[in-house]
Amino acid sequence: VDLLRMNCELLATCSALGYLEGDTYHKEIDCLESVKDLIRYLRHEDDTRDVRQQLGAGQIVQNDLLPIIIQHGQDKALFDACIRLMVNLTQPAMLCFGKVPDDPVFRHHFLQVTSHLQAYKEAFASERVFGILSETLYTFLQLDWEQRQEEDNLLIERILLLVRNVLHVPADPSEEKKVDDDASVHDRLLWAIHMSGFDDLVKFLASAQSEQQWSMHVLEIISLMFRDQTPEALVSAGHARSVEEKLRDSQELEALRQREQAAKRSRTLQRGTRHSRFGGSYVVQGLKSIGDRDVIYHRNLHNFKNYSHDTGKEVRRVPKRNRQAKECKDKRRSALNVRLFLREFCVDFLENCYNHLMMHLALKAYQELLLTVNEMDRSQDESIRQSSNVIKSNIFYLMEYREIFLTLLRKFDETKQPHSYLKDLVESTHLFLRMLERFCKGRRNLMVQRKRVKRKKSHAEKNQSPPETSPEALEETWKIVEEELRATGFQLSESLTEGIVPFDATSETPLEEQRTEAMVRVQDALLTRLGPEALGLLRAAREVWPEGDVFGSADVEPEEELELLKQILHANLPRSSPPEPMVEDDDDGAELEEEELESVQVSETEFNFLDFVKRFASPNIVRPYLLLLKSYSKNTPHTNHCITRMLHRLAVDLKMDALLYQLSVFNVFNKILSDPAASAYKELVTFAKYVLNRFFSLAAQNNKAYVELLFWKNVGAVREMTEGYGKEGEEKKPTWTEEEEEELRKLYEEHCHSEVPDIVETLLPLLSNSNRTRRQVVTQLVRMGLVDNAKELKKQKIGTRIVLWTEEQEQELQMLFEDNCTFIDRSRARVVDKLLSMGLVSERRELYKKRSRKAQGKSSGKGMTEEEFLAELTQGSPDDSMDRDDEEDGEDESEESEAEEDEEQEKGESQNGIRRSQGMHSTVKRRADVGTMVNALQQEGMSGPLLWLQNCLNKTANDREEDGFSQPVPLVPLTEANEDAMDNKSFQKLLRKLGMRAPANEQESFWRIPAKISVSQLRNAAAALSSREDEPEGGEQRAQALRALLLARKRKHYTTEHSGMCGNSIIVALSYQMTPVNYSFIGKG
Repeated sequence: VDLLRMNCELLATCSALGYLEGDTYHKEIDCLESVKDLIRYLRHEDDTRDVRQQLGAGQIVQNDLLPIIIQHGQDKALFDACIRLMVNLTQPAMLCFGKVPDDPVFRHHFLQVTSHLQAYKEAFASERVFGILSETLYTFLQLDWEQRQEEDNLLIERILLLVRNVLHVPADPSEEKKVDDDASVHDRLLWAIHMSGFDDLVKFLASAQSEQQWSMHVLEIISLMFRDQTPEALVSAGHARSVEEKLRDSQELEALRQREQAAKRSRTLQRGTRHSRFGGSYVVQGLKSIGDRDVIYHRNLHNFKNYSHDTGKEVRRVPKRNRQAKECKDKRRSALNVRLFLREFCVDFLENCYNHLMMHLALKAYQELLLTVNEMDRSQDESIRQSSNVIKSNIFYLMEYREIFLTLLRKFDETKQPHSYLKDLVESTHLFLRMLERFCKGRRNLMVQRKRVKRKKSHAEKNQSPPETSPEALEETWKIVEEELRATGFQLSESLTEGIVPFDATSETPLEEQRTEAMVRVQDALLTRLGPEALGLLRAAREVWPEGDVFGSADVEPEEELELLKQILHANLPRSSPPEPMVEDDDDGAELEEEELESVQVSETEFNFLDFVKRFASPNIVRPYLLLLKSYSKNTPHTNHCITRMLHRLAVDLKMDALLYQLSVFNVFNKILSDPAASAYKELVTFAKYVLNRFFSLAAQNNKAYVELLFWKNVGAVREMTEGYGKEGEEKKPTWTEEEEEELRKLYEEHCHSEVPDIVETLLPLLSNSNRTRRQVVTQLVRMGLVDNAKELKKQKIGTRIVLWTEEQEQELQMLFEDNCTFIDRSRARVVDKLLSMGLVSERRELYKKRSRKAQGKSSGKGMTEEEFLAELTQGSPDDSMDRDDEEDGEDESEESEAEEDEEQEKGESQNGIRRSQGMHSTVKRRADVGTMVNALQQEGMSGPLLWLQNCLNKTANDREEDGFSQPVPLVPLTEANEDAMDNKSFQKLLRKLGMRAPANEQESFWRIPAKISVSQLRNAAAALSSREDEPEGGEQRAQALRALLLARKRKHYTTEHSGMCGNSIIVALSYQMTPVNYSFIGKG
């Protein structure tokens, strides 16, 4: 009953609108009220959208609403109401139902609403309709912002929404049945938009700064206008087709014609000359039916090719989740005139509107973010300021946020971007630099993200066979690598050196254990004949592992690096076997590798604010500032300040005022200085006078300075203008006077026949000019003809210490490990690495020293051996930490004589003892509870982590005392033992006792030394971590003497006490008397 009454009310309301007689529409008196009633009915429609369906079936839009706005558009109230009603009626069916309904009944209603929308769209494809819409919109856009009423803005938005809704209506290809190059309903709608001039209004709304509030509506309209188009079709519109295109079209047409003729012949053969009601039955031999017999076919033979066992069966319905994904709808080619219009629209939009519409909005959003964070910094609430610091750390850490202003300034184009955009860009850059400068103050090491594009080898390249390693092949490879390196002069490009990382920071393998892998990577680069990459890896590894000269010493010569690479190429290095690939993942792996042919390598680097500002020292960045400075009289004081501050950073902070020595800049300065209102621009006047004074001072020395005003200058030109026009590096070459050459000749002749190991090192202290370097002396000796080449003066190294093990040495090491009856002449770290690689031990901790923990009460030494007494006396001394560092870090020991080793070790122990004695005589008393906890942790084997914590506290105290300010310092464990200690509950309890702060939230990973702890408190805490009570100076000296005595006794009598050794004792034993290897290049060891 309600539905019928609603139908009657709708019919009565629609009848009260008026009627159409021919082309004239006669409206009724109650037309406006009837339109409002229809709007009210739509507001209360049910879930089936019954009102919408009935109005669509009655064609109210086609027969009433469109004629009303065309013929009675002067009635503003009626026009506004009709637009409101049509916006509601044309909204997408997806918005009405929320989604495509799954229920068949509601899906039917959904399709009904869609069909009505398609009918509306066809009715809107009229120039008269869009003509009245364009006129109305143009009238409102002519009004200034202050003159527009709120109703005017609402009507503008409703017109844009109406056009958006009509363009959004999907096409119905089954009803239109249009082919390419034929005008569809959508094409006719676009042509009506073009002919009415509505497209020009859209471009105006996109480019006008005062109409930015309609940007999203404009974007939607433009997107829907190009919904069915392809860039290729639009670009080729209006151009003559090429011969290839014509040939391709003719071939397609010919294929279609042949297919049609074949179908026609087939249909002709299927018709019999005489009709027969009895087609007959046939037995199909070889094709079995359900049983064992052949199939019996009861139809004409010409249909047999379509025979299937599934004929007559019910089609099985496939569930929706198992259906194949539908292909995207094919694009169609619109009529030529429509494509030409759209192409011209694209060109105009990209040239005049795109940058205004997209880039300026994004810049304003970023500027708003920076302003909000800047205000948070000024808040009185501590929590808000902490949140601000977290946001700023994330902004400054990411490279995209840091360098966006550099990119925007470089790409600024005054023909594409307005003056207001440049103003916002300059002010945002000033705000960002000011916040970044404040953030960097008080922070020593600010780490930021850095990205580089890195190309990876393709799947085919990775699966290539390994290079041949026969002696002949290695010699051939070495010749190629050597020639390549000599041709480059052993110089590596900056991109190559920056992209090489010799270790994997994400690997669980400790950094020290990745040393062998780095050596293998160098060898792999040599085997693939990549000489520069191998040299770069070698130098990078030398910086990571400088101890022991494993990858060469810090001052190694290029020729020695070449010989080192040759030894690595011929070495038999241990390699880890790669994991076996999974068969079922081959395809996925191949696809992944193909997709990652070019990836972005992300790393971290230390940030320097001054280096970042130097990147703004470029003419491409100064020009936009000058362009904005030309309108200084119209700029706000804040804008002029932002310009002056940036130019001040370049001219004063970077001392590159010559970057501003350009005629256009001086012309602006002249206008500022001669301006009657110059007193209002004091900052600009002061800066202009500073730059001009600097220029005239330079012009007095450089007579070409006035010519330089005609050109913009880069950094190199600035340096030449201020420092001279000589070639770069020409004045830096060292010159030798005749007296110095004669002095060098006499000294060389005196010492050339002596038996000194290095004649250059002998000559250097004897020269009168003490600033001469080794390289300068070697170069001069070669130039004077005293030596033939620099190879004769090659510096003798102690040893590069490459880990090269022969098969005999491996067998000897295995025998020594099994019976432990002799000693080997190898360093401890080398033996540990080799034992791990040979699989004789499973992990490094099995070879740690086993120390016996005695009770603290055994201090008198009664009933103890001398070694036990010494161990008790020196418990927790730096010796233990040094030994543990040797075990865990695997540092290389010197290959000098044993006497030199003992002398250096005793000297180091003596120095450590003196420092410890000074610590024990401090007046600070440790707390008893901390001492108890320290003793307990030492008994658990945590002497190393305790010493590391003590060093951190002392270092932080020294830093705070020198700098005069405090900030939280994270406790970052770099060794496995320290990491285990930081996870230990007892150790964490000690940290809390000492006042350390645990990670506050999920953004922090490490414990921290709070900023509120004073220097004296830090030193008290460090002193409390000592393992024993203070002793007099004589006791410390006696402990040092006993340590030296025990070390000498162990060296002297080790051969008689080697039985029953385990763990670390095995390593010490194996490190002494293994047969040495004679490497002529490596050194005399």
